[in-house]
Amino acid sequence: MPKEDQKDFNAMLRQQRDMPRVQTVTAPGTIAKYGGSRMLLAPPLAYDAVMRAIPFGRLTTAGEIRAHLARRHQADFTDPMTAGIFISIAAWASFQRPERDTPYWRTLKAGGELNEKYPGGIPAQRALLEAEGHTVVSRGRTRLRWYVRDYEQSLFPLP
Repeated sequence: MPKEDQKDFNAMLRQQRDMPRVQTVTAPGTIAKYGGSRMLLAPPLAYDAVMRAIPFGRLTTAGEIRAHLARRHQADFTDPMTAGIFISIAAWASFQRPERDTPYWRTLKAGGELNEKYPGGIPAQRALLEAEGHTVVSRGRTRLRWYVRDYEQSLFPLP
């Protein structure tokens, strides 16, 4: 996110924006891609609450959080665009608080990939994950991407 130091992410985190709400999508491609027509729009605090529940040494992914929230609200899926934005907001909001009480670095992208949009980028997330005992590896030749090795073994089960 550009100009992170000039934004109040904690204010953004508290904005409810008429959420949570489930809306019906009608686009056949979207229904086929996500397996249903009931799409949840969850507020940023919902993502933050799930991220706070991930204990030391354990991990989750944005997709796991999205699926968990969809189940909790009897929806078929959660909007992936707002999910990515709201997960980033939760990370930056925690970073701006002195207590840094949301362990955002434990939330990975699909396939166990690290999130370059978190505070400090890949190097900071990598250091925090390695401090909890995870092994971070790179993949790619021209554009390196970073992943937690065998991240599936450390996934925290979300109901």
